[in-house]
Amino acid sequence: MSLKRVAPPALLLLACAALIPAAALGGGHMAAGHSVVLRELRFHPPNLTINRGDSVTWLWRDSGTEHNVTFQGFHSRTMGHGSYTVRFTRSGTFSYHCTIHGSEGMRGRIVVR
Repeated sequence: MSLKRVAPPALLLLACAALIPAAALGGGHMAAGHSVVLRELRFHPPNLTINRGDSVTWLWRDSGTEHNVTFQGFHSRTMGHGSYTVRFTRSGTFSYHCTIHGSEGMRGRIVVR
């Protein structure tokens, strides 16, 4: 008689679930991350289209020039370097700007599908 080691049923379920992409469960998509770089007194890219559930990270790369990101209830702190991330959980169009340099063209838009 030979003995076999059998994994508990809960472990088998977890192992199988790990192989199924989240998009296959419920028709959704896997959340993605996007970046917007603050450089040369501009947002690069200035316009971005993403899916609901995705996140956007703004990256300060403007040689220490202080900026912020402000829009509909969100406001990063004013800083010369670093990053700020927002996860978008509802669809819509979100226009944003830097309150310091907005009149100089530091404006952008996120469209969430």
